[in-house]
Amino acid sequence: MSKTTRSLIFSALLAALCCVFTMFPKFPTPLGYIHGGDAFVLLSAFVLGPGWGAAASGLGSALADLLAGYAQYVPGTFVIKALMALCAGCILRAMKGKSPVAAGIAAGVPAELIMILGYLVYESSLLGYGAAAAGVIPANAIQAAFGVAVGTAFYAALARTEFFRRF
Repeated sequence: MSKTTRSLIFSALLAALCCVFTMFPKFPTPLGYIHGGDAFVLLSAFVLGPGWGAAASGLGSALADLLAGYAQYVPGTFVIKALMALCAGCILRAMKGKSPVAAGIAAGVPAELIMILGYLVYESSLLGYGAAAAGVIPANAIQAAFGVAVGTAFYAALARTEFFRRF
């Protein structure tokens, strides 16, 4: 199987995982909901690299918003999640040879900052929420911490497998 075919197949798989884990399970809070999708956004970047990871993350996360009835978030989510994966993939690539845990955290934290700031800008300006958009920063920060922890743990576990090293 060619590398392009393999990347396309794994991109579709990771896009589906981003979608599913963004939608289920959701942990509602007074400020929105927290989900596991960010862990798979980061894992997409870690496994597929910046380009394919950005495509899978943006598409899967935006699809989750569309299917869950948050159509107003689809364009913002697509861009924000794709930028997260692009950032994480580039940083991880630059840290080749470092421990998977250190590399995952170093790549995940700036990517999650993109998510927090991206939604703040999107909600405050494009959706017209103004200063009220800052109210979701704590929930997004919790989701970000969860995403970095779980995405890094999955990456560290996968990095130990023979299949992953050949991919």
